[in-house]
Amino acid sequence: MDDLDIQSFALKLCYNFKNETLIAEAFHHSSYVNEQVGEGMRDNERLEFLGDAVINLVVGHILMERFPDLKEGDLSRMRANLVNESQLAQVARTIDLGSHIMLGKGEMQTNGREKSSILADTFEAVIAAVYLDGGFDAVYKVIEIHLASLLDAINRPDANQDYKSQLQELVQITFHQMPMYNVIQENGPDHDKTFNVQLAVRNLKTEGTGKSKKLAEQDAARKALEILRDEKGTYSAGEE
Repeated sequence: MDDLDIQSFALKLCYNFKNETLIAEAFHHSSYVNEQVGEGMRDNERLEFLGDAVINLVVGHILMERFPDLKEGDLSRMRANLVNESQLAQVARTIDLGSHIMLGKGEMQTNGREKSSILADTFEAVIAAVYLDGGFDAVYKVIEIHLASLLDAINRPDANQDYKSQLQELVQITFHQMPMYNVIQENGPDHDKTFNVQLAVRNLKTEGTGKSKKLAEQDAARKALEILRDEKGTYSAGEE
């Protein structure tokens, strides 16, 4: 990774490195390092390990500040929804991280720069490099900037509702049945798919849309709950 690449990426990342060897190492995928002759080059797996912990710490810190009244279980679920391979890979794509990753020939041939697993792992390595280079305050700002849209989304009143669980509880009591979910359509490229899911329980059917199967299922469950709760008497418990 040359100086021009580092400077270009620094602008996208919103952080300037004092020690540029750290960010260079963050982009060394193991497949690339294994093909290099000689010694001294390290892959980014150790940085990935540290970055995973740093992201969890910072996101946990932010969630505790934003939601002072939430219990540990709720905070843990929120963090898990924010800090996962799919979400981190999407963040990586917004800063064109893939174009800077150094890959071996095999990974290059299989379009490794578009793989969510590689993008997410490399993003974690980059975060570790920022932490080692600038400390906690610096990495806090970087994470807050690049996860801003995800963090802001969970401030919506309905963002953390588990509609599937609510619906399951209601229909088990009311109908003694379980809702069934089926993917009926997938649109878009592999790295940016939209899913359509159909929910069916007894004579009720709804369709939900989302950027993952789980989100589409939640959307379908939310719509089913609205229909059931709008019915006269809201299907009193035990009614057949």
